[in-house]
Amino acid sequence: MKIVVLAGGLSTERDVSLVSGRGVYTALKERGHKVILLDVYLGYEGDPENVFDIEEDWVSMVAPVSETVPDLDKVRALRGDDVKEFFGPNVIRICQEADIVFMGLHGDCGENGKIQAAFDLFGIKYTGTDSFSSALAMDKAISKQLFVMFNVPTPDSHLLTGIDDDFKPDFPCVVKICNGGSSVGVFIALNEGEYKNAVRDAFRYESRVLVEKYIKGREFTCCVIEGQPLPLVEITPKDGFYDYKNKYQADSTIETCPAQLDDATTSLIQSEAVKAYHALGIRTYARMDFLMNDDGEVFCLEANTLPGMTPTSLIPQEAAAIGRSYADLCEWIIDISLKKWA
Repeated sequence: MKIVVLAGGLSTERDVSLVSGRGVYTALKERGHKVILLDVYLGYEGDPENVFDIEEDWVSMVAPVSETVPDLDKVRALRGDDVKEFFGPNVIRICQEADIVFMGLHGDCGENGKIQAAFDLFGIKYTGTDSFSSALAMDKAISKQLFVMFNVPTPDSHLLTGIDDDFKPDFPCVVKICNGGSSVGVFIALNEGEYKNAVRDAFRYESRVLVEKYIKGREFTCCVIEGQPLPLVEITPKDGFYDYKNKYQADSTIETCPAQLDDATTSLIQSEAVKAYHALGIRTYARMDFLMNDDGEVFCLEANTLPGMTPTSLIPQEAAAIGRSYADLCEWIIDISLKKWA
């Protein structure tokens, strides 16, 4: 099978995406597929003719990965300041030649449905859910409204549309941007001063910000594939909360899979994950994140339609718990995604 693994881009999760992309590329190549790893923004400057038959070191051709939030201005400068088109050179042409594009993108244009919509127009098959459900899940304000409509428990929240909003939260509270990922643009405020600083910083990312009730408790995640839940993972950061550093820096977080819970609680979280999946109209697969307070109440925080596939990511751990290797998981995602066009 001819497969393009699409990664990189211009989101704050660019570097995480590159790590995911490299892992998927290597796994699929070892399975005998003809695989290309492309940075969706930087593209491929070589001759795209018969590109799947050319032996290239595709991993070395994408930009290096940093351990902090990437400098996107430097990435843009690699193509020139006057470039307005998002897709890099030859990206669309090469993707059209593939049997399927494995979406290794995270955040922003990767997960908000824009690329999926473009691919639909170009007749390009891709992994993951469709453009509409991608957009619904990416926008935390909209997804919360749908959770409420479909009786999926979620923390109470207030939407700020301007920095001068006079909303007065209870403390502690969580301040987060509506369309972020990997906990970029997420702040926990303990008092008025920290709240004002958090709101100011959040509005630097985008123009809509959520103020959410703080839920103290244990954190879990559950992947749903074709409407069926996988085993839960419990996430326990060694310091602070599950932020960007704790998600992607080795030995920062204890991840237990399957989570050590009684059967009833496990079933409760899994059932809420499935409800969230259907509430957002998701197809193929997604990962839902939860908090459980000391009273055993469960709250769904969000759905991730293109969750991480890095060595420390959560879905590979859940798949391993049911006996599927990383490479098996990659091919499973491809197989269920192709059903959209069957």
